[in-house]
Amino acid sequence: MQIKDIQKQILKLWKFVTEDIWRLVPSELSSLERRGVNLLKIISLAVRRYQADNLQRSASALTYNTFLSIIPLLAVMLAIAKGFGFQNIIESQLFEYFPGKKEIFGEVLTFVDSYMQHSKDGIFLGLGLLLLLYTVFNLISSIENAFNMIWQVPKGRTVGRRVTDYFSVFLLLPLFLLCSSGISIFMATAFETIKANEILAPFYETAIAFGPWIITLIVFTALYMFMPNTKVKFRYALPAGIFAAIGFQLFQYIYINGQIWVSKYNAIYGSFAFLPLLLLWMQLSWVICLIGAEIAYAGQNVQNFEFETDSKNISKRYLDFLILTILTLIVKRFETGGKAYMADEISLENKIPIGLTKKILYHLVDLGIILEVKDEKDYPNFQPAIDINQITLEYLFTKTDRYGSENFKIDNHKRFHSEWEVILQSRIDMFANNRNILIKDL
Repeated sequence: MQIKDIQKQILKLWKFVTEDIWRLVPSELSSLERRGVNLLKIISLAVRRYQADNLQRSASALTYNTFLSIIPLLAVMLAIAKGFGFQNIIESQLFEYFPGKKEIFGEVLTFVDSYMQHSKDGIFLGLGLLLLLYTVFNLISSIENAFNMIWQVPKGRTVGRRVTDYFSVFLLLPLFLLCSSGISIFMATAFETIKANEILAPFYETAIAFGPWIITLIVFTALYMFMPNTKVKFRYALPAGIFAAIGFQLFQYIYINGQIWVSKYNAIYGSFAFLPLLLLWMQLSWVICLIGAEIAYAGQNVQNFEFETDSKNISKRYLDFLILTILTLIVKRFETGGKAYMADEISLENKIPIGLTKKILYHLVDLGIILEVKDEKDYPNFQPAIDINQITLEYLFTKTDRYGSENFKIDNHKRFHSEWEVILQSRIDMFANNRNILIKDL
């Protein structure tokens, strides 16, 4: 095979992954093909979104905020733990999970103890305490904003919800670490009773070894489900959590056991070697975390990107056709007293790309022709916003025709008056014979 043939095959494969694969409809594929194609779509979309969302920059920003907030965050968490009487247990758990030498984390806890000691003396009362809490809330808010960007959520939580939700995180995290410690102690105690059993002992050792992996999986899955200000389904958060947990634990292993690498940093930075290593750990950990968020987003929204290239280049007449078709479906369903349509239902029944369906639906919402209502499961449904006996063909396309800004400096009153009048007259002529046709009568 010649080089040109190889290049053609590579270009053909690239075109399939980036364009043709998004034109494959699930109903046209077998079950095995559907799973394989869906997996390729998710991987392709996650890689593409990683570049589009510039996750390296987001990870750097989160690293900076984490580095500034790590002492206040631990201070708040340990203060809550101390209030419940299990501060020492939480500290031992943090020593166990902290990536790197224990003396590094020991220095961090020294700063935390100083924070808490000074708070007793009144230094952090008033404005100081507010700044402490602001630093911690700012970190979690930055994490939420990064996840909202990935999920394309335009608005974050309200201030009230942030206070209640973030405080719940502060309260539950020490309790989670306590439960983790209790489970570890229970398993270690139980192991003492069965380690003599040659059959069960190897399985039990494996279970203990995978304990940190399971805890990390739970943390990441919960993060992907509850941090974005939108509904994330468990079946999509779980695979992302598995990816992030495996990536995080493997990176932990390489980081902790890279003694030659660490010794080189010690030779350069001396006693400050832990700082660049800590920053590197934070940076790569956030990159892994954000990639997992992209995977969860890609899995849940992969259908929205079907026929994406074609949808971006759709012709004006075909877009008008789809607008009319979707509105007709909604109006006729409403006229017969049926349940309001969901976007997915319209898309699947009529083979319209879901991304394009949602775009048209929310365009009609902006025009005031339909409105979004929530059903008993809090899912969005769509129904007419006005009397269906007022929705004529002319009304629909007059609204769509005039949607948007016309506030420009072009002189359409004198210099280009004739051109402007031609455009207006063409719109009038377009509906000359269909002016009063109701959408429900089509």
